[in-house]
Amino acid sequence: MEDQTKFQIVTIMGKSESQMDIVEKSTKLMKKSWTIIEIALSALLLLMTSTVVVLAVLYTTQRDKQFSSSTDKVCMTAGCVAAAARLIQNMDASASPCEDFYKYACGGWLNRHIIPETSSGYSIFDIVTFELEIVLKGVLERPDDRDRDAYQKAKQLYKSCVNDSLIARRDSEPLLNLLDAVGGWPVTTPDWDATQEPGWSLESMLPQLTTNYSRRVIVDIFVCTDDRNSSRYIICIDQPGLGMPSRDYYFRDGNFRRVREAYLQFMISIAKLIRDDRNITKNDTFVEEEMMTVLELECEMANATATPEERHDITQLYNKMTLAELQTKFDLRGFNWLQIIQGIMSSVDIEVHPEEEVVVYAIEYLQKLKQILPKYSKSTLQNYLVWRLVVDHVTNLSRRFKDAQTSYVKALYGTTVEDARWRECARYTNFNMRNAVGALYVREAFNGDSKKMVKDLIDKIREVFIETLDELEWMDPVSKQKAQEKVMAIKEQIGYPDYILEEDNPRLDREYAHLNFSETKYFENNLEILKAGAQKVLRKLREQMDQNIWMIGAAIVNAFYSPNRNLIVFPAAILQPPFFSKHQHQALNFGGIGMVIAHEIIHGFDDNGRNFDKDGNLYDWWSNFSATHFKDRSRCIVNQYGNYTWDLAGGQNVSGINTLSENIADNGGIRQAYKAYMKWVKRRGEVKLPGLNLTHKQLFFLNFAQVWCGSYRPEYASQVIKTEVHTPLKFRVIGSLQNFEAFAEAFQCSRGNAMHPAKKCRVW
Repeated sequence: MEDQTKFQIVTIMGKSESQMDIVEKSTKLMKKSWTIIEIALSALLLLMTSTVVVLAVLYTTQRDKQFSSSTDKVCMTAGCVAAAARLIQNMDASASPCEDFYKYACGGWLNRHIIPETSSGYSIFDIVTFELEIVLKGVLERPDDRDRDAYQKAKQLYKSCVNDSLIARRDSEPLLNLLDAVGGWPVTTPDWDATQEPGWSLESMLPQLTTNYSRRVIVDIFVCTDDRNSSRYIICIDQPGLGMPSRDYYFRDGNFRRVREAYLQFMISIAKLIRDDRNITKNDTFVEEEMMTVLELECEMANATATPEERHDITQLYNKMTLAELQTKFDLRGFNWLQIIQGIMSSVDIEVHPEEEVVVYAIEYLQKLKQILPKYSKSTLQNYLVWRLVVDHVTNLSRRFKDAQTSYVKALYGTTVEDARWRECARYTNFNMRNAVGALYVREAFNGDSKKMVKDLIDKIREVFIETLDELEWMDPVSKQKAQEKVMAIKEQIGYPDYILEEDNPRLDREYAHLNFSETKYFENNLEILKAGAQKVLRKLREQMDQNIWMIGAAIVNAFYSPNRNLIVFPAAILQPPFFSKHQHQALNFGGIGMVIAHEIIHGFDDNGRNFDKDGNLYDWWSNFSATHFKDRSRCIVNQYGNYTWDLAGGQNVSGINTLSENIADNGGIRQAYKAYMKWVKRRGEVKLPGLNLTHKQLFFLNFAQVWCGSYRPEYASQVIKTEVHTPLKFRVIGSLQNFEAFAEAFQCSRGNAMHPAKKCRVW
């Protein structure tokens, strides 16, 4: 429930954004449990080991035989046999690893998997996530009278969500009640101008939407960590999110225009449904013209927002001032900042005054907004505010409302079929009751030994990072010392917080004591969660910073780094194959979760994370010499990735600037993980896998690449290349390996091969 809109969090997979965005935009699939498949396959293959080895050797091309020695030990445990079978299935050994390692590593996977109609893309990450959702379905649907209060509430919320028949019977009733509560929707409300407009103001509407419904529109006002003092919270002001995923959709042509047109039709269709349910006589032309004006307003706001490239430097965005100074600089022709912010904070009994400090992250947007707002009537502004609220709840209504967005969803994501309702509800419940659901998941499916093993891997990679500092000629001794202090200060959260499994600890139940759900009123349950979540975040303004609180749930297939807390997080759900298993070859563990760990550590030293010190404060600890050389080396990576052309996205180039942080983390991560693995090998020795005529070094790189096997729909590719901070999957693999000499050596690639270019980029 915790809102984390600005929160400095970067992830290994998916956008660096709020959890809700991660949940809402996650792709949707269905398969049987990966863990179950692996166990069953392991047992079967143990009985047929000789057959597997023979078939696998036949599968491996003659060319591959040069890569290994017959004297290597072969691991024949169940875990090794299963991992070998998985690697062989996923790869295409007929491809040249030196020309296209992504095809070599993932060609088999891509040939065997198609993107389901429910999904905009499909990847290894998705498979593991959807296996997780099957586990969540099981635990959330399992009745148990002995459940503690937190578990019962999670199951009640889930049950209300999957009750499609009741949701259908209630139809638009809950939404109509919501519209009444926010003063009506002018396009569907008779005589709104006469009855509501005289007392209407943004100063009264924005606090209501923010505090009751977690919907921040026109201006984004929230409570966040103060970047320059990570021990305190502060009020933050930023440009808002938009109705469509990117500002490009509002004024660019091509597929962007098609999406924009579908978005407008979606707006009009929903407005007409509400109009008809209200038995209003306003004709179609009136509704269409009103909603077209709403879109014009949103287009102007989108054009006023800064591009991702313009917002890339956090040091340039941070502007602290008092509320009085904010009012003077950005009066927006009468916009009363103190009234709005006091209206927001009064919902949690907090008083603010003109000398209250705020941080503004969108100076230019506020300057442009001053020219936009006076152009539009109060009814148009209310139409827009209510539209942004209504669109949040379309999927919580009956079928006819969901059908109204079908064309828009298809234009945006390329999907033609909705996901199973239980999947949506499992995701929703997991996000909103992350610790309760996380506890249910951990009890059901997580091996507790993994926490200690992953902690050991973190220590090994941290040690390698410090050793690597000595190699860096571009960094002076003083900056190296500061970097060492910072990496030693990185905190870690692994698996789950211990208290969620402690039956005699009331903390978990207390987290949800304020929530009361009805199994027959899903819509109202959602509203209660939104209000509670918004107010939980607002209360932090006067609370002591808790550095130990978990920022994510245990049942999430992802990993995170927070610059404000100098903290890395590895939830329980990612600690499974192909990322990690105590039963699989260590080359695979280092190439999987080891690279993920190193990736997150490097985020503390990427072009954004490097601006924060060991305590999480925005502070320049770099010498001019080191900073200049860092930027020079980063520019090499910007140019390298910026030259990758993605045919699936209409031939657009990857944005080397927008993806720079993740690319630095990928490049540094693969190096650090490999070095840590090589140190481990020196102590433990080399081991091969059955049926794979590959060296242990090659296995490391193969599993690293297979973690990123995946594909996209063209519609989604056009969105990804504009909105994602991660490079498309193929280029994540190719880009980082092209820069790594050890990869070329492992696969004996000649200089000049596609995977071994003469020019290489390196930061860490």
